[in-house]
Amino acid sequence: MMNVDSHLELQPVCAPPEPAEGNLFVSAYPPFSCWTPQCVSDIDRVLQTATADRHDVPLGMYVHVPFCLQRCQFCYYRSFAEPTPETVDSYVDALINEIRIYGESAALAGRKLAFVYFGGGTPSSLSVCQLQRLFQEIQAVFPWTDAQEITFECSPKTVTCDRLATLHRAGVTRISMGVQQMNDDVLRQSGRIHLVHDIQRAYTEIRQQGFDVVNVDLMVGLVGETERSFRDSIRQVISMGPDSITFYQLEIPTNTPLFRAIHDGEIASLASWDVKRARLGEAFGLLESEGYTLRSAYAAVRDSLRHPFLYQDMQYHGADLLGTGLASFSYLSGIHYQNVASLREYHTSLAAARLPYNRGYVLNQDERAVREFILQLKLGKVEAGYFLSKFGMHVAERFCDPLKRFSDQGWLSVDADSVTVTRQGLLRVDRMLPAFYLSEHRGQSYW
Repeated sequence: MMNVDSHLELQPVCAPPEPAEGNLFVSAYPPFSCWTPQCVSDIDRVLQTATADRHDVPLGMYVHVPFCLQRCQFCYYRSFAEPTPETVDSYVDALINEIRIYGESAALAGRKLAFVYFGGGTPSSLSVCQLQRLFQEIQAVFPWTDAQEITFECSPKTVTCDRLATLHRAGVTRISMGVQQMNDDVLRQSGRIHLVHDIQRAYTEIRQQGFDVVNVDLMVGLVGETERSFRDSIRQVISMGPDSITFYQLEIPTNTPLFRAIHDGEIASLASWDVKRARLGEAFGLLESEGYTLRSAYAAVRDSLRHPFLYQDMQYHGADLLGTGLASFSYLSGIHYQNVASLREYHTSLAAARLPYNRGYVLNQDERAVREFILQLKLGKVEAGYFLSKFGMHVAERFCDPLKRFSDQGWLSVDADSVTVTRQGLLRVDRMLPAFYLSEHRGQSYW
């Protein structure tokens, strides 16, 4: 069990004000705003170079399906609501073409996948025929028979028995369902197309298929949420008994319908960060009392050995990730890069047999070490020996000033072997992380 203190202190720690809007969640380092088109030639070079030493590095694949039945109020991912069948078919064709081109590259030929993640959008909005074709074509290039984890995201409204059977036959091991909350009024106000009875039906059908791990995503601080509605949601989810529960504290990025609704005066107020952290802290306590264990700043699992999340764990420890599909992100041989966000540009590039990436960032060895350190903090504990062995870095010395500051605030503790994030730190971990950035990356905008 993660070594965290169980006491939730509701008084805010003295610190600079937190922005009410924008992105705080850290998913990559350096920040996306540092990524530029200038390094596209470096990506080309890496892909054209066969490197035997990378075969020992785990390789994962992310597959982006940018289609939904309806765009949620808080969503900032690249997605399109209610696409035509022809639009989806055309996208699947392009996606398969992209994966084939990667399979022919010197850097990836012969490498096996350790994990796969289908995200969106709503991957489960694809028809059975589209899913079967996509799975077949991917495995013809990158077989996943030896993959340790294959995750597939779904929304309750799109869960059907025939889709689930297709996923199970294809070898999907982990289903992640976007629930958000178990309250119809909150769901409606957040633009979710499903209601509680849809969640209950979908969850029952997922369980009947016998997937290894079932994860449920919840959000904290949604429009219309109250302390009571959130607490009731947690209790209902606990009674369902998912293997894993993942939490996201609501953010208000500028490219979301929620941001526009607030500025148009349609929404008067939302929960503050202090309120969101207090509610999340209470949820963590309830889950632990029911036998769950915290495995990160965002998730609790019934059994940390049987219910891992390798897509996250391996990336945070330096694995390569091949991001495919519109606007997806990759990390390969120390280079971060992103595909184009325009559907037209995506199709045009692949029609010309060109991979559709358009910006990136080449990390040096020091930046790679910082990247892994800040990402592993999100897991709640960083092993000093790992960084000394891999990077020759003494983390307690390298990050002495921010570690002391956050230790004094009670957000983490440091000893000779590790850095351990406390409960207070877990609730605000993404706020802490920029303090560990290299000086040239501090103050950069997220995007």
